[in-house]
Amino acid sequence: MSETELRIAVDIGGTFTDTVLQEGADRVLATAKTLTTHQRPAEGAMAGVRSVLADADLSIDQISGFVHGTTLATNALIERRGAQVSTITTAGFRDILEIAYERRYSQYDINLDKPDLIVPRRRAFTVAERVSAQGAVLEPLDETGIDALIADLDGAGTEAVAICLLHSYANPDHERRLGALLRAARPDWAISLSSEVSPEAREFDRLCTTIANAYVQPLMARYLAEFEADFATEGLTCPILMMTAGGGMTTLATAARYPIRLVESGPAGGALLAQRVAEQVGAEEVLSFDMGGTTAKLCLIDGYRAQTSRQFEIARAARFIKGSGMPVRIPVVEMIEIGAGGGSIASVDRLGRLTVGPESAGSEPGPVAFGHGGDRATVTDADVTLGYIDPSHFAEGRLQIDDEAAVEAVGTQIGTKLSLTAGPAAEGISEIVDENMAAAGRMHAVESGKDLSRRVMIAFGGNGPLHATRVARRAGVTRIIIPPDPGVGSAVGFLHAPVSFEIVRSFYQTLEGMELEGANRLLATMEAEALEVVRAGAPSAPIEQQRTAFMRYRGQGHEIEIALPDGPIRAGDLAELKARFDAAYSDQFSRPVPGMVIEILNWSLRLATVEASPNPASQPTAASLPDPLSRREIRCDVSQTPVDAPLYWRTDLPLGTALSGPALIAEAQTTTLVSADFRAEIDSAGNLHLIKKEAAQ
Repeated sequence: MSETELRIAVDIGGTFTDTVLQEGADRVLATAKTLTTHQRPAEGAMAGVRSVLADADLSIDQISGFVHGTTLATNALIERRGAQVSTITTAGFRDILEIAYERRYSQYDINLDKPDLIVPRRRAFTVAERVSAQGAVLEPLDETGIDALIADLDGAGTEAVAICLLHSYANPDHERRLGALLRAARPDWAISLSSEVSPEAREFDRLCTTIANAYVQPLMARYLAEFEADFATEGLTCPILMMTAGGGMTTLATAARYPIRLVESGPAGGALLAQRVAEQVGAEEVLSFDMGGTTAKLCLIDGYRAQTSRQFEIARAARFIKGSGMPVRIPVVEMIEIGAGGGSIASVDRLGRLTVGPESAGSEPGPVAFGHGGDRATVTDADVTLGYIDPSHFAEGRLQIDDEAAVEAVGTQIGTKLSLTAGPAAEGISEIVDENMAAAGRMHAVESGKDLSRRVMIAFGGNGPLHATRVARRAGVTRIIIPPDPGVGSAVGFLHAPVSFEIVRSFYQTLEGMELEGANRLLATMEAEALEVVRAGAPSAPIEQQRTAFMRYRGQGHEIEIALPDGPIRAGDLAELKARFDAAYSDQFSRPVPGMVIEILNWSLRLATVEASPNPASQPTAASLPDPLSRREIRCDVSQTPVDAPLYWRTDLPLGTALSGPALIAEAQTTTLVSADFRAEIDSAGNLHLIKKEAAQ
């Protein structure tokens, strides 16, 4: 990357749109946080881009790289604002969605709500054909019934079609032919093929993923085309790359074809930032904490790599119960996300209990303090009431904070109902939302077999630095790092994302009887497909390859990911693959099972451009502490009493600065609360380290 290369990242969230302008590999020239314009998200993005360009005295035609992430696909799935989807499956398999996993996610709940899988049975159609699990054609596709099928689809009001034929991962010919016939007859329909979207075994998961892709495809295709056209009109000449859920970038064309891969793309950018900071400071075990205006996201990072997954659920009927949502199988950074953000609404229920979230005020109308019509007390209103947000420095003055209105809302809506004044009521809101986030982190760690107390928290997002010490205290974490520009952390992470593409294919083999020629041919085909996508976004960058086999003992229902050797697989590699599987199995289940047949169900290949490692950070010579900008009365989160705290502007603090809490450190897009039981230090890379005082002794 050229030292003078100028790149922009835009992250459209539920409340704010974050924009970052960067020069070279690390130098951030300007940032902006603008309210998200939900009716036309590109308007808020354009406002942010114009702001950072004006701050840097640059024009948009000087930009050589543009990365974008959006919650639009996620929100469309959650709010059910997609196209009218019909499904086509193999004759005899119409009820794949109705049967699902053949189990209830909550066995004894008599009032159980079934997951909303988007397509009701009346829009589920079939076609006569049959392919074996090995890909052999048992019954050819019956093309004579296509006209009648199209008539049925028309009658159902179809706008998009999800095609998922039996065993199409092994032989996609019937799906491709059926898709071509439908496109020729109805070119306005969005057609998604399971053999392209999710070419893996397990029909239910594959069908759900294809439905989700078809559901958001028309919306995302229109949005991406409009977004590209708007910025081209503005004068942007470089291509726009999209952030994906797996932590990589891809082209607009690929994003429009597989919009399901854009779900949760914003949080993935935050995980990339945390990875980079972890490597910079040498933190092997990390808890990434990203708190925005609508949600909080927590992710575990080990060895400078975030945990990843092949599956997640959308719109769970029961928020914290696995199996209650719509399963989607795509590469994704694994994290837990809860409805806890600055806009989370506080209320007192009919039993007199204080609750916070998951409902959010978002950006429209937003918290009461924003003065945009919001009339319900939120977490941000509580933080204003506690004195943690200085109205004169909030969002660089672009958003006017009405602190009196915030105090009034907290006092009347919460305090009065609990016989409290505004201050203690705000403390109650803070206690609940912070405990909710800490509990989510503890649960995520336990599910992964990890210990939070040994981890360093890396906190960012518009509200992350403000709540970091309060959440860390409850989670047992004693060290926190706040990177530079944390308020727009996910957008900064976008600029460190590789251009990448991952493909997973089902090809059943046993380890002992592996068909080496077939396996190598499959991997070569996958490499060629992934290379085409990556080279479209990065024509000449160096590329690294990761290849994985999903292995299990015969009869088991789930697999373990085992790295494959470089180059073609040879007979001599099979013993090493068995040793790797035995070691991985022992790590999870204490010991391998001798004499069992080992199967390979899926194969994965990921190509990604190589990103340079950051320069390591060090602790510079101690610097003298400058005078604070001002002093503010805040309610101490440790003693719950009013205290006088200094307010510093972060860019005024030299490297090597050390200070003791309670204190506030404000910057362009957020504020860091240094609690009374923490001290702060700034390293050579500008990272702000918060260390619990007992741990520092």
